[in-house]
Amino acid sequence: MNINTIFLTTQTLKDAEKEVTKLSKFLSNAQEKIIDFGIKLLIVFLIWFIGKKIIKGILHILDKTFNRSNLEASVTSFLMAVIKAFLYGILVVILINKIGMDTSSLVAVLGTATLSIGLALQGSLSNFAGGVLILVMKPFRVGDYIITPDKEGTVTGLDIFYTRMLTADNRLVVIPNGTLSNSNIINVTHEPIRRLDISVSIDYSENIKKVKEILVQLISEHELVLKDYEAQIFVNSFDPSAINIGTRMWVKTEDYWTLKWDMLEKIKEAFDSNDVTIPFDQLDVNITNRDLISK
Repeated sequence: MNINTIFLTTQTLKDAEKEVTKLSKFLSNAQEKIIDFGIKLLIVFLIWFIGKKIIKGILHILDKTFNRSNLEASVTSFLMAVIKAFLYGILVVILINKIGMDTSSLVAVLGTATLSIGLALQGSLSNFAGGVLILVMKPFRVGDYIITPDKEGTVTGLDIFYTRMLTADNRLVVIPNGTLSNSNIINVTHEPIRRLDISVSIDYSENIKKVKEILVQLISEHELVLKDYEAQIFVNSFDPSAINIGTRMWVKTEDYWTLKWDMLEKIKEAFDSNDVTIPFDQLDVNITNRDLISK
């Protein structure tokens, strides 16, 4: 064996030793990485398991709270779905961060997407927010008679985005909840009883005491007037051509219009029977001799 052969053999052994050393280091590092990844994966599964239990507990508590607050079923289901998605989104971000991935770019992308969607659906989101406020605060319910700045009627439908109501002449009106939640709303049927105010005019020559006695008798005899509440009869004002007499009585909400129409008719009949004059505007036309001559 010559010197060259010995040198090549020695060099080969050194190269092989280096390769074995590299392979040993690679396997050692790989083993550490695998063990580290396995530990992270185990922690991720543990967090996922515990997180699901916590989310279920939170949703269970919220569901009981919503049921006790008598929220509408549609609002309860929608809020539960939104909260559930939000909680699971947080859990996923935590898991991704635990694995070692950078979540800052993901959060930035989601934020930009949310902003873009919000701007595109601005009107719908306004109606949605208004619907949630109406369903949560309950200024009115289905079946209530409400008065808005430009419409009035009986509410026949109430959802997240729109409110439907039927007018007195049987026309369907659909109002966006965003507009409705920012308007003044009068709920006529919210309370079980209402006060009925009726004003009548009498001539200055009439006896006020006599007129009051007539009105007292009418109010006390009418079956729809609630006798447990005090009725009032008073001089309301002195108008240019009449004395204005005010009357106040209490009635069940569902009997309001029936009592009003019936009382107006009975007041006219009672005044006629007792010779009480109800003044009305008159126009006097005077023709002089000069006007006749000119014609």
